[in-house]
Amino acid sequence: MNTTEGQCVIIVIFGASGDLTARKLIPAFYQLVRHDHLSTNFTILGVSRTDLTDKEFRDKVVHNSSFLEEAKSESDSLQKFAEHIYYQSLKGGYDSSLDVLKERIQGLCDSKKLTPNCLFYLSTPPSLYDKIAQRIHEQDLHKEDDGWKRLIVEKPFGKSLASAKELNKKLLQYFDESQIYRIDHYLGKETVQNLLVTRFSNSIFEPLWNRNYISHVEITNAEFDGVGSRGGYYDTSGALRDMFQNHLLQIVSLTAMEPPVEIEADAIRDEKVKVLRSLRPWTEKSLENQTIRGQYTGAEVKGENLNGYREEKGVEDSSKTETYAAIKFYIDNWRWQGVPFYVRTAKRMPTKVTEVVIYFKSTPHRLFTNSNLNNENVLIIRIQPHEGILMRFGVKIPGQGFQVEPVNMDFYYQDLANTRVPEAYERLLLDAITGDATLYARGDEVEAAWAFVDPILENWHSKNEAKLYGYPAGTWGPENSDDLLEGKHTWRYPCKNLTDSGSYCEL
Repeated sequence: MNTTEGQCVIIVIFGASGDLTARKLIPAFYQLVRHDHLSTNFTILGVSRTDLTDKEFRDKVVHNSSFLEEAKSESDSLQKFAEHIYYQSLKGGYDSSLDVLKERIQGLCDSKKLTPNCLFYLSTPPSLYDKIAQRIHEQDLHKEDDGWKRLIVEKPFGKSLASAKELNKKLLQYFDESQIYRIDHYLGKETVQNLLVTRFSNSIFEPLWNRNYISHVEITNAEFDGVGSRGGYYDTSGALRDMFQNHLLQIVSLTAMEPPVEIEADAIRDEKVKVLRSLRPWTEKSLENQTIRGQYTGAEVKGENLNGYREEKGVEDSSKTETYAAIKFYIDNWRWQGVPFYVRTAKRMPTKVTEVVIYFKSTPHRLFTNSNLNNENVLIIRIQPHEGILMRFGVKIPGQGFQVEPVNMDFYYQDLANTRVPEAYERLLLDAITGDATLYARGDEVEAAWAFVDPILENWHSKNEAKLYGYPAGTWGPENSDDLLEGKHTWRYPCKNLTDSGSYCEL
């Protein structure tokens, strides 16, 4: 269904000559058009300092793009799509006035004889965010007298609480909070959104979703690849800033939040902020006992010699940047008091997988002692890859006695043969165009996440910094990572039938 009919939408992508535009944004817009979610009254205007013509830009991001390879067979559709794409060079850079951009936007919309609605996408280094917002403001392009105006900001949104507050303060000088969309592509994934549906539309889960029935919650984000060509950036970031502060704390807040009063952006985001503000403050002792950081070392994995982190391009020889982070923490509120949350993220693990695992408490009395069941029911929500949901419970094996075995009841999104699962950027870009901010982070939400992460970073990189553990590439992290978990629990090894490439991971 077309959700933008009758609108003239100008999508202005700053930093359009960069990788993100060709790799994610243009393919997402093409799919939105192809599936009739975006009207024909749209225009994509790429903006950057690189000197390109409209044709050269179209060739780069459409006709010669490897990211639209599958669409090449749809040559007519691709050609019509390309005709909506234009380019504007800012030869003076982002320090100069955007008057030439204002004239171009007006000209493009005048040709359609419609009121312009503008979506500004900042696909640039974070250091330019406030500068570009200021330039847009100076040209009155932020004003909504003649259509809506919205600003999408890519991560990272700050490097600390202080820098995030400063960036929020600057952006709010030029745009209203309701106009600012802080994007986190993880929230565009169907399974992340399905957390809300699983919890709040099924009466079998919500009554059990609390400290009375759940023993602990485990969230894993594992990546098979190393840092690749991103070594220079990653060495100034690390796993905690790159994944935990944004993606994983977003998943934590969706897992732990209270029911919103309605499925509406601010109602949902209010509840997420409450979770982040309820995270138990760190002490010197808890920082020492409840956090582990590691860095992958070189190893041979399935016949291939993989570099250690310090051998990667752009990484300092003596770097102490973490590629593995495991955190144990508590949420001090009525629902979750005393329930430990365990979150880990890492590069160079055996496979790529992101999942949430809910461990329910054991039955108060174990009747069936002759059992291979560990007496815990488990709910697994797989975010990527092979998105799906699995429930594990015990059943009696046919025959004499009461021999119990665990069985799995699972569902995969790929089983919905007639339903296409859109890419995360498709959902998020369409939401921004239609004005739905539900899956975008609000300013106070970002600051609350940084307030929790800052003490960990300070502890890890202070004068008496926390120990950095090595772990061979292709393993599940430092040997002592299980020490973080209480009792006899260990981290779940999430995959079976793992292929040589580490790319396939069943529930």
